[in-house]
Amino acid sequence: MKKILSVICALSCLSTPVWAATTSTVNANSSLSTQAGYSFGYLLGKSNAEALQGLDLNAFIEGLRTASNNQNPALSEQEMANALALYKKQAEAKDLIAHQQQAEINAKAGAAFLTNNARQSGVVTTASGLQYQVLKAGEGKSPNKNSTVEINYEGRLIDGTVFDSSIAREQPVDFRVSEVVSGLSEGLLTMKEGGKTRFFIPSKLGYGEIGAGDAIGPNSTLIFDVELIKVK
Repeated sequence: MKKILSVICALSCLSTPVWAATTSTVNANSSLSTQAGYSFGYLLGKSNAEALQGLDLNAFIEGLRTASNNQNPALSEQEMANALALYKKQAEAKDLIAHQQQAEINAKAGAAFLTNNARQSGVVTTASGLQYQVLKAGEGKSPNKNSTVEINYEGRLIDGTVFDSSIAREQPVDFRVSEVVSGLSEGLLTMKEGGKTRFFIPSKLGYGEIGAGDAIGPNSTLIFDVELIKVK
């Protein structure tokens, strides 16, 4: 068991897609040993699907069988280490190319969106490229860059995908104005307590070419609806 899990851990940093469909001969009438073996393999594959995609699964199973039988491997430890290192580099290169291609797509889509949005009624464009639209004027005090504010917000992509929402959670958040992305930080300075504003944030004022996790891709233009509840 420990040897199998060690192999899985070693492969967990690898990813390159493509599964080949297979026809199983295992069924409810198979022996307990067969059913248990299949179940264990299935669970390992399901929990490590991304790491296993693109690998030669027959060779993977052969490696498992060789190790579990305490037999000598077909490759030396150095050869295996070299193969894994090279495979990882190839996977990372493919991921980088895909990342760059997506960044270019997002940048073009964002630029087109902002150009059109700038023409919309009530939209203000600042010198930095930030755009905003006041939905409700506030009457309280405004924050400065060192202020801590309490807000309700919803963040989404230009295709409407919501990536975060304190409104949906029904739980306002507190944070320092200077601690958020520069576009939102700049935008908050235009608000007063009780106000609601929609901000359109170019990627250079958001998460840039890196993006943020799986939810926000590289060069993504962001839209934030913000209600400034209180300046603390």
